[in-house]
Amino acid sequence: MTRRGSLRCIHEPFGDAYYFGPERLAERYMNDENSRIHSGYQNTTYKDVLDRIAQENTEGKRVFIKDMAQYLMPPDGKPASIAPSLHAPKRGIGTCVPSQSSLETSAPLLGDFAKPQHNTASRQEGGKDDVENGTAEQDNPTVIPETLLQQFHFTFLIRHPRFSIPSYYRCTVPPLDSVTGFYNFMPSEAGYAELRRFFDYLRQSGQVGPQLAGQLPNGHNGAANGHTARTPPVDICVIDADDILDNPEEMIEAFCKSTGIKFDPKMLNWDNEEDQRVAQQAFAKWVGFHDDAVDSKELKPRAHKKKVKSGDEYYQEWKARYGDNGAKVIRETVDQNVADYEYLKQFALKV
Repeated sequence: MTRRGSLRCIHEPFGDAYYFGPERLAERYMNDENSRIHSGYQNTTYKDVLDRIAQENTEGKRVFIKDMAQYLMPPDGKPASIAPSLHAPKRGIGTCVPSQSSLETSAPLLGDFAKPQHNTASRQEGGKDDVENGTAEQDNPTVIPETLLQQFHFTFLIRHPRFSIPSYYRCTVPPLDSVTGFYNFMPSEAGYAELRRFFDYLRQSGQVGPQLAGQLPNGHNGAANGHTARTPPVDICVIDADDILDNPEEMIEAFCKSTGIKFDPKMLNWDNEEDQRVAQQAFAKWVGFHDDAVDSKELKPRAHKKKVKSGDEYYQEWKARYGDNGAKVIRETVDQNVADYEYLKQFALKV
């Protein structure tokens, strides 16, 4: 957001359609019409989101999006069909997604540890009719047509679930729940399984990889995304949040090289009135979830790396803060998602 001269940043736009719109996939507000209307996004479709992204690109700046992979697909591993608003799009409508966009998915990944996950027989069976009648695409786990996904340059931000799950849980219980509007914790919203499925799909379809970030001859690539015929192809760029906190300048510089963004150390500091105003505005939609980021002024190495603790030590911390039931739910959710995180972690950028 500090590079406003060359980048246009959009914060989690697909959540509007996922949670609130007529094509909504999330269970949270499925039967809560009042909350959907109050959001202001009750009529927002996936096509609306893509059209907005295309419109933002008309300013001649590269569009940078931070979003969640789970917002692009049904929860709980259900088969996906292309969103109705994106069926047989006419030229120029829902198809003009900027070719120089950067969609950063933020949520961690499922399945056999070192090989791409394949759809289960039940999922393939469940989506067979949709594939045959043209409302779904073979192997595509999302509601977005592959031709549109190919217009984005995908990178991935991950965080260990033992840190992300308690952080998210905190936003769904008092006193913060009255601020966020999320009044119950839903393990299905962790997002790790969805990101892994999406990540594997992008690898299998040739939209990312096989090179890892930092391993290309020039140490960078600014390819827009995905067709296997592109030279160079889009490399696999996975960033672990803890690596950024330990070594922010080198990690951000490596990310910029991978995505073709000009690096400037000044982008790590936003301690001025205008940057603070822009950040407040960008995060206002999901109030309460990003307070730490909004209250920050710079990204610098933390004084001490996170102390390695046992599972029981973490559990006792969660118990002291959230009680027996809260700690149990957190531990179960963390355990459900560790394998997905570790799968993606093996692809993480190293500096």
